[in-house]
Amino acid sequence: MAIISYREAVSQALREALEEDHRFFLMGEDIGPYGGSFAVTRGFWEEFGPERVKDSPLSESAIVGAGVGAAMAGLRPMVEIMTINFSLLAIDQIVNHAAKIRYMSGGQFSVPLCIRTVTGAGASVGATHSQSFEGWYASVPGLHVVVPSTPKDALGLFRSCRELMDPVIFVEHILLYGARGEVPDGPFKIPLGQAEVKRLGRDVTIVTFSRMVHVCLAAAEQLAVEGIQVEVVDLRTLRPLDMETVVHSVRKTRHALVVEEAPKQGGFGAEIASQVQHLAFDYLDGPVERVAGEEVPIPYSMPLERLAIPDPERVARAIRAQLGR
Repeated sequence: MAIISYREAVSQALREALEEDHRFFLMGEDIGPYGGSFAVTRGFWEEFGPERVKDSPLSESAIVGAGVGAAMAGLRPMVEIMTINFSLLAIDQIVNHAAKIRYMSGGQFSVPLCIRTVTGAGASVGATHSQSFEGWYASVPGLHVVVPSTPKDALGLFRSCRELMDPVIFVEHILLYGARGEVPDGPFKIPLGQAEVKRLGRDVTIVTFSRMVHVCLAAAEQLAVEGIQVEVVDLRTLRPLDMETVVHSVRKTRHALVVEEAPKQGGFGAEIASQVQHLAFDYLDGPVERVAGEEVPIPYSMPLERLAIPDPERVARAIRAQLGR
């Protein structure tokens, strides 16, 4: 296995698509000669040319709208929205067009469009650049929402996304690009809708996704010293949602904690907690608990920002309280 960064995994996934499928092209702000805001497409413009790597105007609605049209016409566009915050400027194209065209046309048209975007806080870039809206998009039938936490997952899930005929929101956390991990050699794929147990445990199940997987794994390491064995389930995709893996884990541990970065009120974690309560009620030894971001706009101040999002200590405290330790 090679050890590569999250950024390198996403870059490799895009390069493979450009090399293997002539219908595939990239479009977004500053992805050409500049190489992308997060350096994912560095060197692509020189390698593949401006017909395959298209710098776009600063208009998210135009980027996604053009991508929808290109996908309907038979191409395989990958459009980049610099951050998920800016996707609000294209939400009509995403929710009312891309997600619904195949259904509303009776299957006459498909929209095999991949929208790559960046989520999350922690980089001290202010309240309007640090939000986590992936849970919003997971409420929209017709969309796939992918939230990889590791280089392996980013590469394997993207390869599966290339086979879909429906639009995908591929969400990369801003703090994960430098994270490194093992990636198998060869053309492996990871199916959408297949969660993964990232750590085995017997005392409590944590259900989480994206960067919070790493936060929860760090909390689990802390608690292991105290004799508490935590199982960490990484959802990997929010739509489709794999509750079977989650329920299997909860039946074993008999306790569940849901962790997400977005604020608790209206968060996707409520959906997970509700389904766990419904599907595994007879196995639970206590209520499903939640840890989430604070009910505030993300502060620009880095010390305040750290207080606004879950960290390992906060997750560990919640588990101790849940288990009465």
